[in-house]
Amino acid sequence: MSNVGVYSQSLHSETFKNSIKSHHNMARLRKSVSYRRIERPYTRISKYKEQSFVRANPNSRIVGFETGTPQKTYKYTLKLVSKTDLQIRDNALESAKQTSNKLLETTLGTTNYHMKLKPYPHHILRENPIAAGAGADRFSTGMQKSFGKPHGNAAQVRKGSIVFQVSVNKENIDTAKTALTRASKKLPNSYLIQITENKSK
Repeated sequence: MSNVGVYSQSLHSETFKNSIKSHHNMARLRKSVSYRRIERPYTRISKYKEQSFVRANPNSRIVGFETGTPQKTYKYTLKLVSKTDLQIRDNALESAKQTSNKLLETTLGTTNYHMKLKPYPHHILRENPIAAGAGADRFSTGMQKSFGKPHGNAAQVRKGSIVFQVSVNKENIDTAKTALTRASKKLPNSYLIQITENKSK
C-alpha cells in the first residue's frame, strides 16, 4: 500500500473518532447554569391526549420527599431558605437530600429527626442539542426547529421559599445545621438557615 493510501485511511479513522466524540459530548448532562434562570413554566401534562400540551414526561429522579420519623413531635425546625429566584434540577435536589440525610441518619438514627424536601419539580426542561466537530451536521440542525425536546425536570424556587426543612430536638440542632449546610453545597446559588422553635399545643 502506498503512503497516500495509509494517510487517507488514518484521516478517515480520525474523522470517525471525532464524530463519535462530538456525539458523546452531546449526551452529557449540561451545566446547571443553562437552566438556572426562571422561565415560563412548561408543565401541562394530562392523562387526556388532547389536553396534554407536553407530550413527553421525563421520570423524576427524586426518590422520596420525606425521611426520618414524621410521627414524633420535635421542639425545633431548621429551614434552608433560598436567597434568590431560580430553577433547581431534580438531580441536584436528590443529591442534596441524600448527602444531608446520610449525615442525619448515621449521627442521629432514623427516629430522632424528620427531614422534608419542599419544592416539587413540575417544570419540564427542554434541550436543543447542538454538536460541534466533524460530522456534526448529522446530529443537529442548528437553530432550525430549535424548540427542543423534553429531557429533565426542575423545581421553580422563589426568593424566601423553603427548599429543605429538618425537625429535631434541642440537642441535635448543630447536626441538623451541618446537614443543611451540606445540602446547600449541592445546590446552585446561596441559601440561609432559619431556626424556629415549635410551640407546643
